[in-house]
Amino acid sequence: MCGTVGLFMGCSAVSLCPKQALYARRADQGGGEADGGWTGADRTDEGPGGRDGPDDPYVSPFRTWYERATVRSAERRELAPLTAGQEFFAPELVPLASHPVIAGLRDERPEIYRDVLVRHLYRYLDFTAKLEHLVVNRTVLGIAHGTIGIRLPETMRLDAFKIYCDEAYHALLSADLAAQVREATDVRADLPEVPYFVTRLERFLEETPDDLRALTEILFVIVSETLITAQLSDMSSDRSVVPAVREAVRDHALDEGRHHAYFAVFLRHLWGQLAPATRRRAALRVPRLIRIFTDPDVPSVEREVVGYGLSRDDARQIVSELFPAAAVTAYAKGVAQQTVRHFESIGALDDEQVRAEFAAHGLL
Repeated sequence: MCGTVGLFMGCSAVSLCPKQALYARRADQGGGEADGGWTGADRTDEGPGGRDGPDDPYVSPFRTWYERATVRSAERRELAPLTAGQEFFAPELVPLASHPVIAGLRDERPEIYRDVLVRHLYRYLDFTAKLEHLVVNRTVLGIAHGTIGIRLPETMRLDAFKIYCDEAYHALLSADLAAQVREATDVRADLPEVPYFVTRLERFLEETPDDLRALTEILFVIVSETLITAQLSDMSSDRSVVPAVREAVRDHALDEGRHHAYFAVFLRHLWGQLAPATRRRAALRVPRLIRIFTDPDVPSVEREVVGYGLSRDDARQIVSELFPAAAVTAYAKGVAQQTVRHFESIGALDDEQVRAEFAAHGLL
């Protein structure tokens, strides 16, 4: 675990590492709880934005987890040979496939068009595996072991263990499916070892004051678990997509629905235990976190286009046409609507400067 965490954060960023926090707690003769990156003086017993208290009854969205969770009930998703008309990913969800230059290859050079869809599938699977393993489960482990400094009902901590299992299985499912696709197609992913969103998050954390760094990581997980991409849910019923991919997307979506409900409640508990000044500073960081997650990996797509034999200038032109600023902002606003509502519901956007920051990032 520590070796993979060090891949993107560096071993100095151990604020959410349960092992580190437990050692710190054992060394503390007073037996105080680990602070999770902000001081005890920053916490308060007020409810979230004055609306609810942290001890409100918790209704678990995991009541049927043992029967319905993918890791408990689903079969391994095994790739079968494609039949006529089937694709590795829904073309309408692959921006590069929609560009006239690439779309024109569907009949002229079908092998290249197929490679575009396969590489987008790799990008999706790699994004999923590394998000779940390196980011989400880092925080979830801290929630489960009570090392992040947030008081939670015991049931919520137990449910965090279930989320951890879910996310680890999603990473396995993604890695397994990627390996099957490589064997079936001989197409290599050619992706950066560290996903672009992780690189952007790392840079943002480097700019973050030390006392807010752990809290910013937690907020990023809340953002990632509450964004809604309806198009992927639609793909789970798209018969033109190879069954193993379609079923894997559906499995993931079913589990993530429970995770969304959990983190919406978790946000209220978190917010209710922050001092007003900390709430404001934290809320100002949320728009950047949303855009870190949603903005496209332009360098990776440019490299891919060059790999199909186009010049660097042509690649830049294609990517600029695929991702105009207005379209990128509209996408971020669309998938973040529910996330923004959650922050509105706890009063985070009542502050004029916070609301202006959300608007400046195109989220209102």
